[in-house]
Amino acid sequence: MTEQLRTSTRDLEELRKRATVWLRARVGASATVSEMSRPSENGLSSETLFFTATWDGRATRCVARLAPAVEAVPVFPSYDLRAQFQIMRLAREKAGIPAPRALWFEPDPGPLGTPFFVMERADGEVPPDVMPYTFGGWLHDASPADQRRLQDATVGVIAALHQTAFTPDELAPFGAAGLRAHVEAQRAYYEWAHGKHRVPLLERAFDWLESHWPDDPGPDVLTWGDSRIGNVMYRGFEPVAVLDWEMAAIGPRELDVSWMIFLHRFFQDITAGAGLPGMPGFMRREDVCATYRELTGYEPRDLDFYEMYAALRHGVIMARVWQRRIHFGEQPMPDDPDDLVLHRATIEQLLTGPH
Repeated sequence: MTEQLRTSTRDLEELRKRATVWLRARVGASATVSEMSRPSENGLSSETLFFTATWDGRATRCVARLAPAVEAVPVFPSYDLRAQFQIMRLAREKAGIPAPRALWFEPDPGPLGTPFFVMERADGEVPPDVMPYTFGGWLHDASPADQRRLQDATVGVIAALHQTAFTPDELAPFGAAGLRAHVEAQRAYYEWAHGKHRVPLLERAFDWLESHWPDDPGPDVLTWGDSRIGNVMYRGFEPVAVLDWEMAAIGPRELDVSWMIFLHRFFQDITAGAGLPGMPGFMRREDVCATYRELTGYEPRDLDFYEMYAALRHGVIMARVWQRRIHFGEQPMPDDPDDLVLHRATIEQLLTGPH
């Protein structure tokens, strides 16, 4: 977790030159694009670029999201950037969520070699993935009251999204509704990511889901998908930019609630394994659910099921990430394929013991 993971094979200067040509066609011949950079702490899927665009005498700090090149061994099989662009606008304009202001979507792969979109860059602090925020830093060192303030405000983001009514046309890009459709999509993703190098632990988790299926999965809403604090920029412990919408889907509210809880547990378990205290009082299930209930009037249910599902989904993703590292010669293939799952012990505990 201490090394930066490779997410791109593209040359930044070449991208800058091509982006300049593209921007001038959009806004005028005097437009310029500054030197580009990539983030160092968060993000393992689509490629992110930082730059400043200048036109009509004003400079705008921008972020571009690009679908990864095939040779970069993508984490996901497809990247619907149009849907990501749309949900950011919906979240901002209809749900009042501080998603970044979406500037342009470019479906043509010609200009940069792949479709992309551009949004305004916000200022703030993001709890890092590398090293995990549970090891130390501004959030770890904050007072319990400020940690709780950030926690409650972040739960408020998913509550606002879930409570917003969207039209069928607005929801159309996000696929079939329902828990069954969501799980089947995850099975298809597992087969794509690991069909050649199967991971028995993840297959056991899929079987566990079937034997513990909820009697009533509950109402479907538009979910953020990657609802974790590492995808939020904060200022004064309040969200100022809600990022990374590529896993958005229509399904039960518990998908977002459980993902938020589990992703903290993922980092907390890593920290405890290193012999450090971490943040054991942060993002506790009972606290998150109590805040969500207060904000929405809805009581999250079947959280044992959804925690397992979150652990499984994250396991499929992380095993794919480690296979990318193997592909690029950054680590060897383990003797036991279950070791591709960084939180193997957590899933084994969920499979065999009380939650």
